[in-house]
Amino acid sequence: MGDRLLVIEDNEQNHYLMRFLLEKHGFEVEVAETGRAGVAAALARPPRAILLDIQLPEMDGYAVAEAILAHDTLKAIPIIAVTSYAMAGDRERILAAGASGYIEKPINPDTFVDQIRSYLGGDRDA
Repeated sequence: MGDRLLVIEDNEQNHYLMRFLLEKHGFEVEVAETGRAGVAAALARPPRAILLDIQLPEMDGYAVAEAILAHDTLKAIPIIAVTSYAMAGDRERILAAGASGYIEKPINPDTFVDQIRSYLGGDRDA
């Protein structure tokens, strides 16, 4: 089985599309629909990478990134913000909270998987 990714996203259509694209390319995908559930999932079974929305119930993406990175066992996991937040300073703010990268929504299905792979280091084929 391929690398396991954790998608922390509360919008069902968004996480369905990300799951579909990633699984089609050999990734195993776990979805958490709230910030707290995402932190718990990352602690229970550390993924290869975390795809994180910023606007989430219970905890926003900034708090989620900080909570995840507070655990030594999770510090090396890339966190990629996948968000529709596109206001001035949002990218810088999530990167300052610990995200490794930033992908704006709506995602481009033609480039999304390659963007994720770029944060994983090395190429993966299906």
